[in-house]
Amino acid sequence: MNKYDVVVIGGSAAGLSAATVLARALRKVLVIDACEPRNAPAAHLHGFLSRDGMTPDALLAAGRDEVLSFGGEVIQGRATSLVRGADDDGFVVHCDDETVIEARTVLVATGLHDELPDIAGLREQWGIDVLHCPYCHGYEVRNTSIGVLGGDNRPFTMHQALLIRQWSGDVTFFPNQIVLDDIERERLTARGIRIIEGDISQVVTKDGGATGIELADGRIESREIVFVGPSFTPNDELLTGLGCTVGENGWVTVDPAGGTSIPGVWAAGNVVDSPAQLITAAGAGSKAAIALNHYLLAQDVDLAVAAANKLIGDR
Repeated sequence: MNKYDVVVIGGSAAGLSAATVLARALRKVLVIDACEPRNAPAAHLHGFLSRDGMTPDALLAAGRDEVLSFGGEVIQGRATSLVRGADDDGFVVHCDDETVIEARTVLVATGLHDELPDIAGLREQWGIDVLHCPYCHGYEVRNTSIGVLGGDNRPFTMHQALLIRQWSGDVTFFPNQIVLDDIERERLTARGIRIIEGDISQVVTKDGGATGIELADGRIESREIVFVGPSFTPNDELLTGLGCTVGENGWVTVDPAGGTSIPGVWAAGNVVDSPAQLITAAGAGSKAAIALNHYLLAQDVDLAVAAANKLIGDR
C-alpha cells in the first residue's frame, strides 16, 4: 500500500489551499473530498479576493485543478474513520467505499453544519434569501427590508440584529422564543430596529423567494430578506474519534497553526473555527500546510541522520 506524506480530508477552501501548498512543496498529497461544501446552497461567494461573485462550485473546481496541476491527487469519497497506524507509524484513513489509505500525517478540513431553528421555509430558502453572515451577503441585500429571527444561538442572533442594521435602515427583529431583557431592548430600539414579538410560524414565499414572516397568530410581516443565527456543529468526528483534545467550548483545540493535541494531525477551517470566512479558511489551510511540512521535514532529517549513522556503523 502506498503511503502518502499527507492525506487532506475535506476538499473545500481550507483543504484545497493546504493541498496546493503541500503539492508545491513536492509532498505526496491526497485530498479526500465528500463534495458537500457548507456553502453549496449559495449562488455566489463573496469576500474572497479576486473571486467575488464566483459560484462556490467554480471556485472549488479551480482549486482542484490547481492541486492536480502540481502533482497532488484528489478523490471523491467520505472518510469514515481515522486511526493510528501500526506501531504508531502514521495514520490510516478508512473510506465509505472500503478504500484504506495510509499517511504519515493528516489534515482534517471537514467544516461544520448549520442547525437552523425549526421554522417552516428556513431550510428551503437557506443560502438564497435566508442568510446568516452579513459580511458574506450584506452588500448584496443592502437597503432591502430585512427580518432577523431569534433562535437557539442567542449571542450570535443578538449581535447579528445590531450588525445587519449597517446595511439597511429597515430591519425588524423577531425575538421568537427569546425573552429580551431591558438592556437588549434598549440597544435594539436605539439602533432603529423594530421589535415584533410572538412565535414564528413560517417564512412566507412566492415564486421561489421570501416575501415575509408569518407569526403563529396569523400576522404576516412583509420582509424581502431573512437573517437567522444557526447553531454551528463541527464535523469533527474523525478528530474526536482519534482522541484529539476538546476544549471547554466543545470544539477540538488547535494551536495557532492548526496542530491538534496529537502529533501529526492538523485541522483547519470551520471544523475548528466557526467564524472563519471562506478566505480565512483558505489562509488557515495554507498556514497549517506549512507547519505540517516542517513537521515532515524534521522527520526526514531524523531518518537521514539515522541512515547515515547506520551506514557508518556497518563499515
